[in-house]
Amino acid sequence: GGSLRNVTFGGGCFWCTEAVFMQLEGVDRVTSGYAGGSVANPTYRQVVTGKTGHAEVVRVRYDASKCALGDILDLHFASHDPTTLNRQGADVGTQYRSVIFFEDEEQRAEAEAAMARAEEEYGREAWFGFVPGTAKSVVTQLAPMGDFWEAENYHQDYFNNNPNAPYCYMNIVPKLQSFKVRSKIDEMGRAPDA
Repeated sequence: GGSLRNVTFGGGCFWCTEAVFMQLEGVDRVTSGYAGGSVANPTYRQVVTGKTGHAEVVRVRYDASKCALGDILDLHFASHDPTTLNRQGADVGTQYRSVIFFEDEEQRAEAEAAMARAEEEYGREAWFGFVPGTAKSVVTQLAPMGDFWEAENYHQDYFNNNPNAPYCYMNIVPKLQSFKVRSKIDEMGRAPDA
């Protein structure tokens, strides 16, 4: 269809990110992969060393007539901590960086606007400004889309294929159940089978 678009971003382990975006109505496909590095067709073993420069990312193919790019990007910011440099929880390294790869100037503008909204939210002091030193800055990288390399098959649809894996119930389930993620998905529209 003419209204299908792609957007590619990273926010930690792609298994978590993929599971979040598969919940959305209007999302046609979520593909885990690698972007932003210097090695052609990298393997997972290469990327996790942090030496290839790639980030673990997801490419979300969505129906632009059913969901807005700005909402998708807002969910991206709600589903990870964009204030931690090269880290999400126990996953540490440049391959886990917060990043948005834009494909054109329209995506760049949407990403900049979403980053500004996230900066406003994370930049507030906690407890209505009563806790000094709790404001944080967004460190999400914004970069032009280069090559996207699809990850190995066992990484695709990981949560649905491995719901009882320890990583899934320790990391993915709590993320899907978090108030910020659930409320944003409910606002945008939950996929019928999610």
